[in-house]
Amino acid sequence: MGRAQETFGKKENEKKRLKKRKEKEEKRDERQANAKKGQNLEDMLAYVDENGNISATPPDPTKKREIKTEDIQIGVTKREDMEDEDPIRTGTVTFFNESKGYGFIKDSQTQESVFVHVNGLVDRIKENDKVAFEVEMGHKGPSAVRVKLAPAAV
Repeated sequence: MGRAQETFGKKENEKKRLKKRKEKEEKRDERQANAKKGQNLEDMLAYVDENGNISATPPDPTKKREIKTEDIQIGVTKREDMEDEDPIRTGTVTFFNESKGYGFIKDSQTQESVFVHVNGLVDRIKENDKVAFEVEMGHKGPSAVRVKLAPAAV
């Protein structure tokens, strides 16, 4: 049996592999040479200035403000006295698709559009009807429930 011969392609692939290995070693040596070992603590610190921005310089102590912990609010402020509002609202049906079973009511007070589903209806409605309804939070936002025709429209 004969010995496997080295072809030109095999020699080229071997050269590429060795060249790649050498470049990788050079990059590693360069990284190690440029590594900043032994940085002092002052170089590694970051500060927050009076506006909440991160900076490399310490904040000016004359601009320091005292903040009470009870004044800090995390999240959304609570809506208090929500029960004072009349839960029954009035509005106009701007769109209602009977075949699909949903539509929208424009609130006469806030002028916002509220979603209504056929399951939330008490009376049968159509577009441009004046209605009275209550608002509950649904899966995707406010939804009108217990929708009935307004007493003036009956």
